[in-house]
Amino acid sequence: MTLPSTKEMYRAVADRDPEFDGVFFVAVRTTRIFCRPTCPARTPLPQNVEYFSNPSEALHAGYRPCKRCRPMDRVPGPPLWLRDLVERIDKDPTERLREQDLRDMDLEPARVRRTFKRYFGMTFHAYHRARRIGMALGKVREGERVTETAFDHGFDSDSGFRDAFSRIVGAAPSRSRGAGCLFAAWIDTPLGPMLALADDEGLWLLEFVDRRMLETQLRTIRKRFAGAIVPGDHRFLQQTRGELAEYFEGHRRRFDVPLVLRGTDFQVAAWKALLEIPYGTTRSYSEQSAAAGHPGSQRAIGRANGDNRIAIIIPCHRVVRADGTLCGYGGGLWRKQWLLDLERNTLERGAKHEGS
Repeated sequence: MTLPSTKEMYRAVADRDPEFDGVFFVAVRTTRIFCRPTCPARTPLPQNVEYFSNPSEALHAGYRPCKRCRPMDRVPGPPLWLRDLVERIDKDPTERLREQDLRDMDLEPARVRRTFKRYFGMTFHAYHRARRIGMALGKVREGERVTETAFDHGFDSDSGFRDAFSRIVGAAPSRSRGAGCLFAAWIDTPLGPMLALADDEGLWLLEFVDRRMLETQLRTIRKRFAGAIVPGDHRFLQQTRGELAEYFEGHRRRFDVPLVLRGTDFQVAAWKALLEIPYGTTRSYSEQSAAAGHPGSQRAIGRANGDNRIAIIIPCHRVVRADGTLCGYGGGLWRKQWLLDLERNTLERGAKHEGS
């Protein structure tokens, strides 16, 4: 969503302008909390704030909702048990609350799902997942090493956060240098923020931070990589960021950053077949399976595409049904359509320029 200008949004925050309630959300870097623009809390300094178009973006950036203005609430007056449940999640986002845990709290899981959706616009599991992964991604986004700064995510100590970070990504953040490190970076794009992982071998992961499979992908990488995953920078992360910017501007049609493909022989063959699909064109699952050397394996090809951990660069968005309709994109069909439109429009503009 296109936000108002920074100047206009800060003016709305300073004036607590009700016309902007729901238009954007303001996050304060020093407190790691996000609010409505009408929040009665003290107005932060402009250099300490950033803005998001929806609560999900703020959660995935590592912020937690304000307890005064309750930016998650879509309907006024959520029940007390709902607020208590949110506070429990915020106290330790890594705690796994399953349906039986909810029943032990005298909460019916179906009721929890319905109520979360009504009041917060997202399911209980979506909120819990966003807080859990956002806790770790917050530092990745800032590009800071956890060992160098105190950080408050609602934990009693920095060691508590380090332990929680380890449970999410599988390695302690203190292992920030030396051999056996995958460096993680946050990359902002027109389609939302992405998480990238790279080392001297190349790019291991590039995925939208709100994808449900992100934690599963991180666990899969941890099984294939013995070292730590830590916030940091790397030349291949810089290259990825630059090439993505050129792609979204319509100036790049092929990526040069080296890729690390770890999977079964079938998966790797499927991903390599994706890399051969020309920019601005599409292939059916049947055509991709034939190109991968496994004709007739469309269903398995679809699963392999779903396991692709390097979005956009390995262009699974270019695979469609045989009749040309869209299906099966982990980042959401709206992103798939957006990417296809971008590439087709770029080709059309290039053809017009050559013909003029």
